[in-house]
Order: sequence, then structure tokens, then C-alpha cells
Amino acid sequence: MINSGSGMVATLRSDPERGFRELMDKYKEPVYWHIRRLVVSHDDAQDAAQETFVRVFRSLGQYRGGGSFTAWVYKIATNEAMRAIGRRRNRFVSLDDESLAPPGIEADGYVDYGDLEAVRLQKAIQSLPPKQQVTFNLRYYDGLGYDEIAEVTGSTAPSAKANYHIAKDKIIRYMDTND
Repeated sequence: MINSGSGMVATLRSDPERGFRELMDKYKEPVYWHIRRLVVSHDDAQDAAQETFVRVFRSLGQYRGGGSFTAWVYKIATNEAMRAIGRRRNRFVSLDDESLAPPGIEADGYVDYGDLEAVRLQKAIQSLPPKQQVTFNLRYYDGLGYDEIAEVTGSTAPSAKANYHIAKDKIIRYMDTND
């Protein structure tokens, strides 16, 4: 049985080997796909996901349990995704920098190009500013609540909710205008 966040933290601290296995069992796939939706490239996503788990393990002493463990893991994953994007662009990337939305990055097999709706949705999401991309992905794909999204993005729950709805409206407009 896999522990909840607080149980997993306790296991990571008391039995690091078992705790790390549980961490990977629970978060490996969702963290990879969260990062992959942001960086698009499989290789970049694998590297960033691996670095995420190294950072989670090394930073465990800094986790104080004041918020959701899941949000803490996703925040580290999001930061790693932004680092990967920054390395690719050779400059610092901020979630608030709207000029950094990736313009049509090739998806290297991430999107089934036979499913035109999926292609259009992916392009619509990539047209969003980074903070809206992160917010939309965390809510739509990962099912995080607005409080957890706020923890990940360093904002407030009302701001996360507003970002999600703005992103959703932009995606709908994009889909309607790019038929």
C-alpha cells in the first residue's frame, strides 16, 4: 500500500529506500506527464523528471508539512520543467513572462497526429503564457485543486482559479478560430 503525503514523508525519513520506492510508485508517471506537457520533448521531460525526484529526496528536510505534499512535488517538477525550457532557450524563464509561451514546438510522438482534436488542443495549450499553461495542466490533466495549484505557482487560490478560467476561455477561442 502506498502512503498518503504525510505517511510518505514519514517513510522517506525513517526508511529512505522504501520511501523512495513509494514516492516513485505514486508520482513517477504523473510527474513525467506534467513535465512533458510543459516541455513537450520526451528527453527533456525524462531529464527534468529524474532531477525532480533527486531534488524531492534531497530537499525533504525543507518540507515542513504546511501544505500539500503533492503540491510540493509538483512545484519542484514545474521548476524543473521551467529550467529545461530555460536551458533550451539559454535564458531565465519565469512563469509570469507571457512572451515565453512556446510557439509550435514539435512534439516528438507526444501527440497522436491522427487525432486532429488532440493536436489542436495541444497547440492551443502551447499558445498560452507559461503560468496559464501550468495552471491549466495542473487542473485539467492532474486534477489538482486551486489551493494546490496556488502552492505550485506561488499565487493565491483565487488567482489560480482566474488563471484556469482565462486559460480555458483562450483555449476555447483558439479551438473555435482554428477549425
